[in-house]
Amino acid sequence: MEDYKVFLKFVNKFTDLSEDEFRRYIEPTIIKRKFAKKQKITQIGEVEHYFNLISKGLVRKYYKKGKQEVHTQISHEGQIILVQDSFFSREPSSFCLEAVEPTVLVSIQYDDLEQIFSSSAKMEHMGRRVITAIAILQDKWQSKLVQETPRERFLAFVRKNPDLIQRVPQKYLASLLNIKPETFSRFKHLLRSRPAIKD
Repeated sequence: MEDYKVFLKFVNKFTDLSEDEFRRYIEPTIIKRKFAKKQKITQIGEVEHYFNLISKGLVRKYYKKGKQEVHTQISHEGQIILVQDSFFSREPSSFCLEAVEPTVLVSIQYDDLEQIFSSSAKMEHMGRRVITAIAILQDKWQSKLVQETPRERFLAFVRKNPDLIQRVPQKYLASLLNIKPETFSRFKHLLRSRPAIKD
């Protein structure tokens, strides 16, 4: 049940859902899924079938550009991870989801989620707010990549996610932040030598 409470905490960011409502509408549809480190969750070319919340672990999302892996998301406990365009369009994914460390997901399949959203006005409102929040986060991230300098992106990320510097391979973070690996290393060294670094 602890894993399910993570989902209840998440949905209550968007609507005031009681535990009884959660048990009635959402809990019966939740699937608990476990993945080993480096195990693929969604493959490129597959249709994304699951809306996932991370209960434990880390997941990276990337696409291939030649031989290069380009990261667009690295998510941890309490965060949503899925290939949105594939999930909602029901078309093959151009992205891959992979566990960075042993990971537990609490997931809901597409048809079940559609049923939840159509079950009541409150559930439909919740669904609309969740989808809107995901879209806003994507837009904000794209704005950061365009408007902020590499140094600003690095510092903002470290302040918000200090533990991920230790948990996530440096090459993944450099790709996510669109920073050259050697520049990322220099920023990381500067951070270690001067913890109180300011913009």
